[in-house]
Amino acid sequence: MPLFTFNTAADYLDAARQMAASGRPALARLLAEAAADCTPDPADAARILDTFPAPTPREEP
Repeated sequence: MPLFTFNTAADYLDAARQMAASGRPALARLLAEAAADCTPDPADAARILDTFPAPTPREEP
């Protein structure tokens, strides 16, 4: 069974939360961007991106 299955924005968000919790903010942001791309409502997409801000270069080696 695969670790992640990406079919919906919720799938991407679940993975983004896991990456953020494990200290991988850059991966979390990439997954959040994919979730935002799958979200038809621009306000929801903006909220998703606000939840996972882009990391600064010092946050991710």
